[in-house]
Amino acid sequence: MVVGTLGVTQAAGADPAGAITGYGGKCVDVAAASSANGTAIQLYDCNGTNAQNWTVSSDGTLRALGKCMDITAAGTANGTQIQLYDCNGTAAQKWTASNGQLVNPQSGRCLDATGPSSANGTRLQIWDCTGGANQKWTLPTGGGTTPPPSGVQAVAPYLYNGWGNPPDPTTVMNATGVKWFTLAFVLSNGYCNPQWDGGRALTGGVDQSTITKVRAAGGDVVPSFGGYSGNKLESSCSSAGELAAAYQKVISAYGLKAIDIDIEADAYSNGTVQQRTVDALKTVKANNPGLAVYVTIGTGQTGPDTSLINRAASSGLTVDAWTIMPFDFGGAGQNMGNLTTQAAEGLKNALKSAYGYSDDTAYRHSGISSMNGITDNNETVTVNDFRTILAYAQAHHLARLTFWSANRDRPCPGAYPNDDTCSGVSQNAWDFTRTFAQYTG
Repeated sequence: MVVGTLGVTQAAGADPAGAITGYGGKCVDVAAASSANGTAIQLYDCNGTNAQNWTVSSDGTLRALGKCMDITAAGTANGTQIQLYDCNGTAAQKWTASNGQLVNPQSGRCLDATGPSSANGTRLQIWDCTGGANQKWTLPTGGGTTPPPSGVQAVAPYLYNGWGNPPDPTTVMNATGVKWFTLAFVLSNGYCNPQWDGGRALTGGVDQSTITKVRAAGGDVVPSFGGYSGNKLESSCSSAGELAAAYQKVISAYGLKAIDIDIEADAYSNGTVQQRTVDALKTVKANNPGLAVYVTIGTGQTGPDTSLINRAASSGLTVDAWTIMPFDFGGAGQNMGNLTTQAAEGLKNALKSAYGYSDDTAYRHSGISSMNGITDNNETVTVNDFRTILAYAQAHHLARLTFWSANRDRPCPGAYPNDDTCSGVSQNAWDFTRTFAQYTG
């Protein structure tokens, strides 16, 4: 029997590929994205990376990273763990789909999430088929090519409609392959009502037109709340409930899959505002299952101020990525690629300390939001620095990789004007976006 989604017959030669989802809505994941023989197969938050991209092969195998899902030592007993291993054609690597379960014909047992638990890192095993929720799996469908991840894209450069001669997003998409943009900024109109830049209507204007255009081209957006200047909802709203309602207004207006909370300047240093933001995000996450929540914060060269991270952890708030902005350290002539990775290591250590994460889990909840070209403090971030950042993100499977901004990702026609219309460095149009667009997770 060819492995396939229940009720779906795959055409000959058409091997579907994508995520396998299971208990708790989590994805079947290769631990640390390692292709070494014996690597654990586990449950993990769905993130669209190659570690979760499984090919449902017509020979009955499930393949990721060039290897097969395998029952350790060809065991048949309850509790035998699942691993990644060289494809060898043995019965320990064969699976059939039956009533939403994945059955190994040799043992007659089902793929099972131990516990049962849906916690990140839960090992998969074989166990007597019970029909339980921890043995139900949804396989990818369709054939021939690997579909794009269904979840939020990690790479989403900022696009700003307020000024800076914003580019046509489809031009950038067609030139680079990038599909998502971080659309900036949602602010307060003076009290607790969200508007673009605090003055443009939430719907019906240029920002909604941008979203419509991006979605029509097969992409999507991550609206960003906050930024450095302007009236912040986080400060203007008087309670966590009001702030959550303001966030929800934007989420509902666009049917969003992700939001970014860019909390900086005076808002970041205010403990009351921090707690209000944390509590509001807990409400938003509870009311919007599956919504990706990113939090973007400033950083020093050795890592960020940890007050908001610690406050969130102690309050029981987990987010999909804590994203640092590794620039404006002060002074020209510094290697911004190396400084960025140094700051990111500080973020990883902060997440480990606050949440008790392993290195791998901390990296997978980390993000980088750089600045392309000449920064506000006259540092220079080059395309080569972006390559350094890209290699670091690839090595550690970061959850988010973005930069300010697509508006600036063009060569200047003359002297650098410092108006967010160009980068101020030698480049071709969209070189920075093109570099980060290579990120595969």
